[in-house]
Amino acid sequence: MPVESGNSAAARQVKQKRKSHSLSIRRTNSTEQDRGMQRDMMEGQDSKLPMALRSNLLDLFGQIEREFENLYIENLELRREIESLNERLAGEGQTVDGGDLTKGALKTKASHSTSQLSQKLKTTYKASTSKRSNSFPGKVGGPRNFNVGNWELWGGDSWIVSSFKATTSRAVCQLVKEYVGHRDGIWDLAVTRIQPLVLGTASADHCSMLWSIETGKCLLKYAGHAGSVNSIKFHPTEQMALTASGDQTAHIWRYMVQLPLPQPPADISASLDDDGDFSDKDEADGEAEGPSECPTIRVATTTLKSHQGVVIAADWLVGGKQVVTASWDRAANLYDVETSELVHTLTGHDQELTHCCTHPTQRLVVTSSRDTTFRLWDFRDPSIHSVNVFQGHTDTVTSAVFTVGDNVVSGSDDRTVKVWDLKNMRSPIATIRTDSAVNRISVSANQRIIALPHDNRQVRLFDMNGVRLARLPRSNRQGHRRMVCCSAWNEENQACNLFTCGFDRQAIGWNINIPALLQEK
Repeated sequence: MPVESGNSAAARQVKQKRKSHSLSIRRTNSTEQDRGMQRDMMEGQDSKLPMALRSNLLDLFGQIEREFENLYIENLELRREIESLNERLAGEGQTVDGGDLTKGALKTKASHSTSQLSQKLKTTYKASTSKRSNSFPGKVGGPRNFNVGNWELWGGDSWIVSSFKATTSRAVCQLVKEYVGHRDGIWDLAVTRIQPLVLGTASADHCSMLWSIETGKCLLKYAGHAGSVNSIKFHPTEQMALTASGDQTAHIWRYMVQLPLPQPPADISASLDDDGDFSDKDEADGEAEGPSECPTIRVATTTLKSHQGVVIAADWLVGGKQVVTASWDRAANLYDVETSELVHTLTGHDQELTHCCTHPTQRLVVTSSRDTTFRLWDFRDPSIHSVNVFQGHTDTVTSAVFTVGDNVVSGSDDRTVKVWDLKNMRSPIATIRTDSAVNRISVSANQRIIALPHDNRQVRLFDMNGVRLARLPRSNRQGHRRMVCCSAWNEENQACNLFTCGFDRQAIGWNINIPALLQEK
């Protein structure tokens, strides 16, 4: 392919600039002529507007038109420069696609840096074993005051598309209750499986709390851990909770709570008169509510100590006689609840584990990892413990959960969620692509709706086919103000059937009108 010399290329650029300049002059002259003709036509038309106002409007539209013309001409010149650079690089044996110059390399670099910063922030908190970590100095309390919203890179014009669905989302997704009282970000939440139904939260403030779903009041606080509490799960048939912590242990503790009398719903919007962003001082003001009045448990019934790193998650196996824990030591452990003995150590992941989940009716366990994979462990046959590896993501798998059927749903920092069939594990049956990293997801048992909590403070709902159903409303008056860490469904409570928690130190209860949501699909 012939390559023109530097002199000829420079001459061609000068010629192109002259051509574009002459084009601009011709366009300006023609525009002025057209504007004069339009003014003459306007004078002959019958209008109720005063002539001075009509003339002023015409001048303003003319200015807008000239601005667009200038932008168009600059765009043409930039395209010519890109073509010239491509020709030079082609002569040197390199190729750059002008159309992908910004959409490809720059966007990929921005996405990668955002994902790295998000992962660094999560790692700092979950590994914390002191009262306050100071990895981000500058404010009292270190990272607990770090505003996740300040560093998150937002996705182009996606907000324009989302705004058209905002009215519908508000109609079928309504905020019911806010649960405020933790002194640091909330990593995980769950709802008890037996009566009385209460909400449990796990926080980086080293505590776990139980809340009344109806009143939002703190009923009990567990303060037995020496590090960040990274997950909480409830026993299927007894009043016991399982928590995992950055102190390298998992605790089993019993609870007894008495639900308070229901109170009339408070007007949340009335208490939030300010349209501005909430400051850390505003959040700190709510810390005195509730927890000081809560009874506190400080000693665990059972302590599981076999891990050599942060225990990031834990869950009960079906029946509640065994538990599984996932750790940053790259292993998952299976324990006997009654004896506290280690039954099995599940190894094979190349990097730290991020999550674990058990099947609701079968002895199956799925573990997620930063090595971009998740593994399915089968304990249905006592003599054979098979394992299957799922390789479908390109970044950290933040969670993988079972559905009531034969499906697994996985979420990742690569901004995708994938639905898998346990009978055919070679490729996903559905893929959901989003504009932000996905954290701990949950799937409703009856309608199989996936709730996606994002790093960019959004929560979106999808069906199992990957069709988007709604986005939970979020503004300065309601919704999460920091990264959303986890979601949990509770379809037994009709008034409040979805819960989310985040780094803004609060959990939120939502009412999702599922029949209306599915009807609009």
